[in-house]
Amino acid sequence: MILRKGKVLFKNELAGYIEETDEGYRFTYDSSFLNSPSAHAVSVTMPLQTEPFDSKTLHPFFDGLIPEGWILGIVIKNWKMDPRDRMGLLLTVCKDCIGAVSIEEHHG
Repeated sequence: MILRKGKVLFKNELAGYIEETDEGYRFTYDSSFLNSPSAHAVSVTMPLQTEPFDSKTLHPFFDGLIPEGWILGIVIKNWKMDPRDRMGLLLTVCKDCIGAVSIEEHHG
């Protein structure tokens, strides 16, 4: 069962979806993105493929997008977030990341 879901954008183009499930986390590339001539892997650890990437913990690439240190402290204080809620942090603070990848909460 999918608990929460985010759209993964690469250079503002939908690249795929990150999902939090009962069993962990799943990243799947969008089929339209895979068929696009501009398709590029979001991470060297997640090459372009149709099969999903499943993990018991949040994939290190996505976890690495979440701020650390004093910036994380500000996020936790201002949004009253649990620092252990990695998916919640990803969906809340990674809409405008440094680099080519950003995450938006997916509704529906």
